[in-house]
Amino acid sequence: MTDTSSKIAVETNGVNPVVDAERRGTPKGLFVVWFSWNVSILGIGYGIFIVGLGLNAWQAILAGLIGYAVSTMLVGVLAVGGPRTGLPTLTHTRFSFGVQGNKFPTFWVYISNLGWKVTLLALAATSGASLLTRLWPTSFPNNAHNHKGNVQAIVLWFVIALVVTMIVAVVGHRLILRLENWIAWITGLMTVIFIILIIPKIDWGKLGNAQVGSFSSFIGGVVLAMTIVGLGYLNNGGDFARYLPRTTPARSVIGWTVVGITVPVTVLLVLGAVIATTDPGLARVASNDPIGALTSLLPLWFLIPFTIVIVLSMIAAAVNGLYSSGLTLLALGVPYSRAACTVMNMVAITAGASYLLFVSDSFLATFQAFLAIISVVMGSMAAIQITDFPRQRRLGWNTDLARPNGEGGRAGRWTALVSLGVSCFVGLGTVTSSDPYIAKITGFLLSDSAAKSTIGTSNIGVLIAMVAAAGLYSMFTYVLGIELPGRPAPVAAAAQPDPNHLASATESVEGA
Repeated sequence: MTDTSSKIAVETNGVNPVVDAERRGTPKGLFVVWFSWNVSILGIGYGIFIVGLGLNAWQAILAGLIGYAVSTMLVGVLAVGGPRTGLPTLTHTRFSFGVQGNKFPTFWVYISNLGWKVTLLALAATSGASLLTRLWPTSFPNNAHNHKGNVQAIVLWFVIALVVTMIVAVVGHRLILRLENWIAWITGLMTVIFIILIIPKIDWGKLGNAQVGSFSSFIGGVVLAMTIVGLGYLNNGGDFARYLPRTTPARSVIGWTVVGITVPVTVLLVLGAVIATTDPGLARVASNDPIGALTSLLPLWFLIPFTIVIVLSMIAAAVNGLYSSGLTLLALGVPYSRAACTVMNMVAITAGASYLLFVSDSFLATFQAFLAIISVVMGSMAAIQITDFPRQRRLGWNTDLARPNGEGGRAGRWTALVSLGVSCFVGLGTVTSSDPYIAKITGFLLSDSAAKSTIGTSNIGVLIAMVAAAGLYSMFTYVLGIELPGRPAPVAAAAQPDPNHLASATESVEGA
């Protein structure tokens, strides 16, 4: 996806198919996008979170590796639809759900995007605030009523991070690729230095003293790893891969996506699991402020540049999510441009970050609860879309399938919607939450004893929902033969989509 053009302008493509003349680059460029998103000290926090479920270091590492591998593979497979259709992921899913039916999963994906951006920008704010508190403790003292740091410093850094994120996301695809190429290398180098500085501080003798966790905790670690790293990205793959040439090999799209995500998070997972096992006190502090807790171990000479790099890496990840959320609003039918939709997200992000920063008692509890609920919907949606890929390929990846009923697609496909509804009901009813507010909408299918068993404590309901979605949709489509619509598209129709092809379906302005 390397772009040789030197001109940077606001991207005008919205939910329309990217025409062949605008396709560029190679799948290797996907590595930079995903690597810059994931080469972050937050990856060490992921390892700490997984150990926090009651696992020792080796169990946490194995659970994380399994969860990362399975979930990132799903991201890579979904990303293949990008070059095949030129559509962003949440417009491509209209093939499965229909134009109107697609709005239900798209809405929840939009909530997921907002949640991730809130989390990332909140972490950027607390990281910057921790630096100010350490450098100028008299001007920015820790507030006794807020365990995350000085309120004024947090607000200042949040505003800075939000403004930078908004500007880059509004400009769009080309600027994102260029900036994240630099951020990826800078962040990667600084993270290596961080690891070198931290390793001598680890008490390796304590590594073998940790007790072995239960099987349910191990399954919970796998599910948590899936929800942290892969399932939250399911809607992003096609958004960046759609600019690749139509004939890009699927294995290359999948491979570079998986490698770009898993390489940095796996290295950081190992370090996080070791730190959490050998220093339980640090792990407890990290449940509220994971980045602040880890950077407290650094000497001042490195803390200053590294904190700035951390903030940049959080912003890089937030930019990708904010860019995709603008496309998500277009897929929902919001009648504004991609750039305008991106700007609209600011109010919601600010409100969510305020809750996470100043209301929530535990970052970890809220974070895990959010991930479990969103992953039920997103995982089910992805399972149905991937299951539908063979049908879509038989129909020539024809973008008419993303148009309304009578124009090549359908308003809704009940086979997919019923499958999604049933799987979400089962999934939400079998996951649990330690956040008192989010817990009110989960676990309603579990008895008190079941909620404390492997099913409830591991949030295996996420996997149950995905299996139910794929199985039910497969029965409708491939066993009972209910395919809607079922007429293959001519090859010529699928070869070169009209850039305004979906305008009537979205009733939105595609330009900036």
